[in-house]
Amino acid sequence: MAIGSVIHEPVLIPPLAASAAIIHGAPGLPLAQPRSVIVGHLLCAAVGYAVVAASGSSPWAAALAAGIGLAVMTMARTPHSPACATAVVIVLNTPRPATFVPLLVGSAGLLVLAGWAASYARPRTPRYPAYWW
Repeated sequence: MAIGSVIHEPVLIPPLAASAAIIHGAPGLPLAQPRSVIVGHLLCAAVGYAVVAASGSSPWAAALAAGIGLAVMTMARTPHSPACATAVVIVLNTPRPATFVPLLVGSAGLLVLAGWAASYARPRTPRYPAYWW
């Protein structure tokens, strides 16, 4: 949130908070694995930017982007439902890709690393990730 505020980009609290909850609360699920978290957010970001380019920014376009994002993640075998909110954030706020995408990738990567570190800090808990890729 601090980095997003400094570079004047929309705060990614909704999608990343949901990602954190899944990583820490259900670390064994396929949608919690690093590939799904990082690639899912990237795919939905691409969908969000494509929808904005094709139809502009509106609530209907945001809903369309979320649905298309879910379909694209399913086809790519990278299920991560919180990433749909990334597409919505992009459509409704139209952030600059040059700063938003690195912020998104860095944040998703930090969530994965935090999940990995937390799984080793707590004894007798399932190890995260179940697989890296």
